[in-house]
Amino acid sequence: MANVEETAPESLPRKSPRVWLAPAVVVSLLMALLATMYLAYVVDPSKHLHDFPVALVDQDSGDVIGGQPTNVGKQINDALVQQIPADKFDLRVLGINEAQQQLNTGKVYGAIVIPSDFTKRLGIFAAASAVPGDVTRPQITVFTNPRTGTFGSQVMQNIAATALKQANDTVGRQLTGTLNTRLQPSGGVATLPGLSKLMLAAPIEVTVTPFHPLPGGTGGGLTAFFYTVMILLAGFTGAMVINGMVDAALGFAPTEFGPWYVHNPSVPISRLRTLFLKWAVMAGTAPVVAGIFMGVGQWLGMPIDRPLLLFLYSTFAITAVGVTALSIVSALGTMGLLVNLVLFIVLGLPSSGGTVPLEAIPRPMDWLAAFEPMHQVYLGVRAILYFNGDGSAGLSHACWKTLFGLLIGLLVGLIVTGYYDRKQLHRAPAAAR
Repeated sequence: MANVEETAPESLPRKSPRVWLAPAVVVSLLMALLATMYLAYVVDPSKHLHDFPVALVDQDSGDVIGGQPTNVGKQINDALVQQIPADKFDLRVLGINEAQQQLNTGKVYGAIVIPSDFTKRLGIFAAASAVPGDVTRPQITVFTNPRTGTFGSQVMQNIAATALKQANDTVGRQLTGTLNTRLQPSGGVATLPGLSKLMLAAPIEVTVTPFHPLPGGTGGGLTAFFYTVMILLAGFTGAMVINGMVDAALGFAPTEFGPWYVHNPSVPISRLRTLFLKWAVMAGTAPVVAGIFMGVGQWLGMPIDRPLLLFLYSTFAITAVGVTALSIVSALGTMGLLVNLVLFIVLGLPSSGGTVPLEAIPRPMDWLAAFEPMHQVYLGVRAILYFNGDGSAGLSHACWKTLFGLLIGLLVGLIVTGYYDRKQLHRAPAAAR
């Protein structure tokens, strides 16, 4: 029994709204969703900052300034904890080893490090304002993490320009007051040289430097994102091409080459066996495409330190996306093309975290990243390309989520097409008129 509904030509006149209204509505709604998703996450990322992870390391051992035990590093540490908005930043007070570990695995976007001799250098710097001698400004280092993306580095630079500027002003006033007390114990105001006043007004040198900089050929940290897009397109677009060409070869859909129209006789094959055939083609094509991607990348000078790992994971991800996309089309028919487009591309790009971090996009999009395939694949590709394939940098998470997605795709395809076959909802072309 074929589930075919035939429509007489005269019941579908050219001017009927059914011909043009439905496609126009679908396209308009799709483009409205696309515009909302893409523009909402890129128009003003700073406005949407939330839970942005930053490490704060205070190594200062303190010193005696003006006869009093002093630890300026701790004062700055406490001030930063209070001043940096908790609703926007996840400020993690860590030791230096743990901070480096989190930088090396992409767990934080940067780190503020106060050195162990910070207070001692401040005391020497203040004394040098009134007595001769060589001196250097005490330094706080702000490490950016370019392997997590360029936007994170910009946020760390903003922290250095705002929060640490306030700390600089506060420490400058304290040093000026301490020096005045030392020079005028009776309570008067010492007359400091103009250059000394200027230097004491901003005694801390804030240095912004990348932690473990990226090598050349990485597009400033964008190659991982675009490689991810290539993998998703290979799975999604490849599945659509395979679906159309296999259906045409089996006689379930016509093939057109310019003015030539070919519709092969349909082959008596079940929906489930047809899906098995498409899955097999997808699985065989995935390693070929993964190899092509790697070859083009190396030809263009992109550094790939773990080529075998990248090849294996790319093949795995392309297969998972392709299998799931084919299952959706087999279950939903033509509507499956639209569902795949929304699932893998329209919702995937804004929630991938590849260009703008998840902590800088609207929270509903951040929620999408929990299950969107593009984000999971991006974490895996980024870990392989930038973090030496470290599992804790996102590769383990990506592998499990990719496997979970593949299993869902397999189950959907098996259950739905098996159900259609049991109900004898076979695929058959409309009778020739």
